[in-house]
Amino acid sequence: MLKTLNKLKKPDFNLLITTLILTIFGIIMVYNASVAEANQLFGDKYYFLKLQLKWVLIGYLGLIGAMIIPLNWLKKIAWPSLVLTLILLILVLIPGIGNSALGARRWMNIGPFNLQPSELSKLTLSLYLAAWLTKNRPFGLYLLILGVVLGLIMLQPDLGTAIVVIFSSILVYYVSGANWIYLSLLSIIGGLTGIGLILSSPYRKARLLTFFDPTRDPLGSSYHIRQALIAIGSGGLFGLGLGQSRQKYQFLPQVATDSIFAVVAEELGFLGGTLVLIIFCWLIYKCFNVARTATDDFTRLLAVGISSWLATQSFLNFAAMLALVPLTGVPLPFISYGGSSLVFALTGIGLLLNISRYRSNLIKK
Repeated sequence: MLKTLNKLKKPDFNLLITTLILTIFGIIMVYNASVAEANQLFGDKYYFLKLQLKWVLIGYLGLIGAMIIPLNWLKKIAWPSLVLTLILLILVLIPGIGNSALGARRWMNIGPFNLQPSELSKLTLSLYLAAWLTKNRPFGLYLLILGVVLGLIMLQPDLGTAIVVIFSSILVYYVSGANWIYLSLLSIIGGLTGIGLILSSPYRKARLLTFFDPTRDPLGSSYHIRQALIAIGSGGLFGLGLGQSRQKYQFLPQVATDSIFAVVAEELGFLGGTLVLIIFCWLIYKCFNVARTATDDFTRLLAVGISSWLATQSFLNFAAMLALVPLTGVPLPFISYGGSSLVFALTGIGLLLNISRYRSNLIKK
């Protein structure tokens, strides 16, 4: 138990510095990618930059709070936090409470803030599963919990977030010592469900067909990925130079959010894009290293949940921009513009830093 551990160590400094580097780089790229759109829509080229700075400040307050909260408190708030998330996932679907944009209802205003409950679910579900799976692992109840969360997310709809939640939840369940039969059954259920969701939705089906044939419907379903590949290809080895992207001028959709890596590759080239990938790989390694050196089941499962969430989301964004998987519409952690994604990702890093203070003496970092 946590209370029997020796004196606390310092948080993982390398993880903190890596997160800080990515966040600062994200601020630069959000301004860089959004300047044309911000000037056109709001007459202020700093519009998105100012909002991103606000979210960065809130995110680092969340990181600090998560880093200093007593870990034994987390088990106590695991269930209430999941219940709160479920309530928010329901409320966001109600017209007049949830905001609709681009055919989806994923956001809701809480005071001056625009909250995306599905982003919160990545954190609170990881927290709840970590607490619950230390006691028992009834497969039916696990499926019910996961199914309710995924069902509410898909009603928005938000397939990208659902994929992230599925992968991170399965990995947590696996690390908890789940039976291979249950894991195999879960994989089959997940695969069939995914196929059903794709085939039942015209726009998802179109994205899948576009993945197999990028030349299909160049002004429609394949427009986004074609523009992303043009941006990445235009960068060459060394890039066009910071601030010199051409695709950000109303060619590349979701330029400061889902597509921001395409702007990075266009301006910084293959070498710059590869360096960003390497930094993310180092970040994910440090995240999983926190799980590896955790001293009890709860903190290990929580660290696995947060690490796999960040890893899956990063991979999906990179792979989608490189046309290695169909477009899924997930932001790149710490880099993309967006409040909820950034705040909860930084809070998750704060929890990992907190857990790293209790790392085992028996395993070298």
